[in-house]
Amino acid sequence: MSSSGTAPAYRRLSVDERRSQLLRHALDLFAHRPPEDVSLDDVAVAAGVSRPLVYRYFPGGKQQLYEAALRSAADRLEQCFAEPHSGPLTVRLARALDRYLTFVDEYDAGFMALLQGGSVVETSRTSAIVDEVRRDAAAQILTHLGAEEGKESARLRMTVRTWIAAVEAASLIWLDEDKQPPLSQLRDGLVDHFVALLTATAATDPATATVTRRALAMEEPDGPVAQLVRRILPVVADAGHLW
Repeated sequence: MSSSGTAPAYRRLSVDERRSQLLRHALDLFAHRPPEDVSLDDVAVAAGVSRPLVYRYFPGGKQQLYEAALRSAADRLEQCFAEPHSGPLTVRLARALDRYLTFVDEYDAGFMALLQGGSVVETSRTSAIVDEVRRDAAAQILTHLGAEEGKESARLRMTVRTWIAAVEAASLIWLDEDKQPPLSQLRDGLVDHFVALLTATAATDPATATVTRRALAMEEPDGPVAQLVRRILPVVADAGHLW
């Protein structure tokens, strides 16, 4: 019979549970330090296990562990843009960015090391994982726009992928600027940036114009697009000579 205050009995973890546990601790370490500064000993200590146990699950050493942790992080990032295909596009984008930027905030050092490159553990496989996240995010946004897969215009694809690159760059700058402005302002600015890019492309690309009109028709009169238009009008009001 156990007495009050006695430590709980040790529970043997299944293979999948143990692997997931090690990956969680590895991700936490990679979140706060560049990958090259994290050792298998660090992961073992954080997980409360022996170094040989870490090697048993990741016989390829730190490189294999890092790639597995990166794959786990990539799976989370790919889910950021998974949204129900209903409601205003800007609202969907805002929710997706909330999840994406929360991840950036939580895994700041690791996120910077991942996207800036140059890490000693960076390989063609890790680069491919990162590129997969970018392409998946672009594909999901194109789906939200109602663009038919494989038939969207090259200009529209370029616009969406340019915005994904801008989101990455803004995230890195935000981390470098001590996480300023507040996340909500960064998110709203990125949504405005997407609307601006999309409408600018629509002005000269009929295929983009079609999906843009469809997206704007779902926006609310007091939503982000309407607010953006109202903020822009005073800026261009004195430039009547342009039209």
